[in-house]
Amino acid sequence: MISKLHYITQGKTSEEHLSNLEKACIAGADWVQLRLKNMEVDVILETAKKAREITSKYQTKLIINDYYKIAKAVNADGVHLGKNDECSLKVREFLGSSFIIGGTANTVEDCKILLDKKVDYIGLGPYQFTKTKEKLSPVLGVLGYQKILDKLQTKTPIIAIGGIELKDVSEIIKTGIYGVAVSGAITKDIHTISKFYQIINNQKEQKEVC
Repeated sequence: MISKLHYITQGKTSEEHLSNLEKACIAGADWVQLRLKNMEVDVILETAKKAREITSKYQTKLIINDYYKIAKAVNADGVHLGKNDECSLKVREFLGSSFIIGGTANTVEDCKILLDKKVDYIGLGPYQFTKTKEKLSPVLGVLGYQKILDKLQTKTPIIAIGGIELKDVSEIIKTGIYGVAVSGAITKDIHTISKFYQIINNQKEQKEVC
């Protein structure tokens, strides 16, 4: 089951990433993605091991960003692959069927490629400008999501990502988006996790009633 709320870790150091990850778990996050950039591989491996210990304690799914071999080494739940990372088919062959594999997309064409490769979910964005990611793709906004979803007509979960704040979630979910990935807004105020879940679940219930 793919969560409707993905928390993507932030921090200037690996220790900060782990601290924020544990706070998110305590606050009720059921899915966290460990996203470490510009760090040595051995540091990422050791951090991932500690992240696995924390997430196991709280029964939280752990996704490793980019480093699929580390995901396997620490027995994480899955990996999220960027557009320039290894092909998801090769990663699936390496990891096996039990691991979750997600991929990043910005366009309909990106999504179709990932769907053909049988990813478990797609992170589609950015919703709006964000400082979290370098070399940002063109922003999509609500209309962008709506157009892409209308063309795809897929049951594969599509996760909105990129500068998403609490106030944005309701309109995003109305497009038919499965869920959202959030980094900065949750890192700033970990207690917003319950509010994100509340809005997402309320919107889903309203759609089911309609």
